[in-house]
Amino acid sequence: MSTTLNSVPAVGLNVGLNVGLNVGLMVPINNTTMERELLAWLPANSSCITLRIARGKDLLTPETMPAYRAQALSLAAQFAGRNLDVVAYGCTAAGFISGPQGDAQLAADLSAVTGTPVVTTARSMVLALQQSQAKNIALVTPYMDAVNAQLTAFLADGGIAVRRLNSFRAASVEELGCIGPDAVAKLARETMAPDCDALFIACSQLPTYDILPGLSSEFGRPVWSSIQATALQSSLAARAHAAR
Repeated sequence: MSTTLNSVPAVGLNVGLNVGLNVGLMVPINNTTMERELLAWLPANSSCITLRIARGKDLLTPETMPAYRAQALSLAAQFAGRNLDVVAYGCTAAGFISGPQGDAQLAADLSAVTGTPVVTTARSMVLALQQSQAKNIALVTPYMDAVNAQLTAFLADGGIAVRRLNSFRAASVEELGCIGPDAVAKLARETMAPDCDALFIACSQLPTYDILPGLSSEFGRPVWSSIQATALQSSLAARAHAAR
């Protein structure tokens, strides 16, 4: 099955790229989900080199972002000179907490350091929903209320209104890491409603690969995750770069 951007996303991303990608992935040090699920969404024979960004036990806040960003840029130098098709910055919250301009600037800075096209999960989220023509969405997150407000504002800047939101409100990375796919699916069902034209599951730690197709079929509308959206934009960015 292939992904149809204006209908229900399916397993496998058909973006006209028939060869595997060499991806440089950057994730928080506690992330145990994204590398595995990203490779599952990408074309067959793709590979991934993962760099893990150090962080504390608490979830990211505007106060901790400058140090986190500096660590990411320093770490990204390890990608320079490698045979990579794209670098994926796989921390959703770090992107939207910085705001659209801050997220775009980080992508540009990472590209300058690595010499490689860069996609961010936060921007990938907006692009996937825009390409699905979603205007009013249901949103599932693991974040606390203040961070959810920042995510809502980030989406609004892209012309996407959050009509319904539910959150696990994880207070630490340990709580975040304990959330399984069944819990995510349950909260998604509690959140989605007829007045929403898509559902998005935010955060690259939440496991979603095994539940997205079933939820999409059940709702009859697009259901996206941070990781799936990043895989799509990584494939598109790599294809665009190769065509130059």
